[in-house]
Amino acid sequence: MADLTITAADVLTTTSTRTYTGVAGATVTAGQPVYADATDSNKYKPADADADASSRAIGIAVHGASNGQPLTVAQYGNLTISAVMTAGEVYAVSATAGGIAPVGDLVTGNYVTVLGVATTTSNLQLGTIYSATAKP
Repeated sequence: MADLTITAADVLTTTSTRTYTGVAGATVTAGQPVYADATDSNKYKPADADADASSRAIGIAVHGASNGQPLTVAQYGNLTISAVMTAGEVYAVSATAGGIAPVGDLVTGNYVTVLGVATTTSNLQLGTIYSATAKP
């Protein structure tokens, strides 16, 4: 499988989605998992499974923002996204910065950060789990 193809305009919170707002430290698009960069005032940047620090996603951006702009991030609860997911599949931070992929797509050396489980083809039940562990 490949990374989810997400239409930014179709990333929608639900009544169960819990969000918080911070500051973008790079250009971020709705639907991208983000991490708080400790070396840059904890600004939010696209998460990437290729590196330990940047794989530690704190949630998924619910709108786009440029460097220095406010950014709202969904932390847990249900998030509707336009990508076609497989119900019951576990999704994680991808090896492509800002990407989301089935956890089984991660390869040796990728750091595993689970984002959630698809409950339908368009709903992700968020609940990030940062493992701090690379796949062997």
